[in-house]
Amino acid sequence: MIRRILKMGEPSLFEPSKKVERFGTAQLHELLLDLRDTMMDANGAGIAAPQIGVNLQVVIFGADEVNPRYPDAPMVPRTVLINPVITPLSDETEDGWEGCLSVPGMRGVVPRHLKIRYTGFDEKGQPIDRVAEGFHARVVQHECDHLWGMLFPMRVRDMSKFGYTSVLFPDLDDNDD
Repeated sequence: MIRRILKMGEPSLFEPSKKVERFGTAQLHELLLDLRDTMMDANGAGIAAPQIGVNLQVVIFGADEVNPRYPDAPMVPRTVLINPVITPLSDETEDGWEGCLSVPGMRGVVPRHLKIRYTGFDEKGQPIDRVAEGFHARVVQHECDHLWGMLFPMRVRDMSKFGYTSVLFPDLDDNDD
C-alpha cells in the first residue's frame, strides 16, 4: 500500500528509531511492502520507515532500473537493510547533490564518506555485510540518517548549494521531488 510520506518539520522525523526485535513477522512483511510501494510510487532511490511514520530501523534502497530522479547515477542493488551499522572505511568524503522524499522539491550538496562498510539484517534476519562506494555509499548513508533523526539539509555546509530543484536543475525531467 502506498503510504503518506512525512515531510520535514514533522517532529517524528527527528527522533531516533528503535531496533527491530523480531524478523519474519506479518507486521514486518507488511511494512516492507508498504515501503517498497511508496518508494516506487515516488521514484525514490530509497526510503526509511520513519518517513512513513514507523519508528523502526528499517530502510530499503536501490532499483532494478534507472531512477528518473537520478538518471545519471549508477545502479544500486535493491536492498532491505534492518538495524544497520555504518562504518566509514576512510576519512575521505565527497560532496554530492541529494534530494529527499521528505524534503520535496529541494536539493542540496552534502558531504558523505566515499567508502563505507554497512552491516545489518535482511527481512528474514540473515546478516548483511557489504562494502559500498560512491553513489551506493551515499544512498545508504542518506537512508540510515533517517533512522538517527537526521535529514539531509542538516548536513548541508554551504547554503548557496541548497535550494529548489526546479531552480537548480531546470532541465531535470522530474522536478516534483
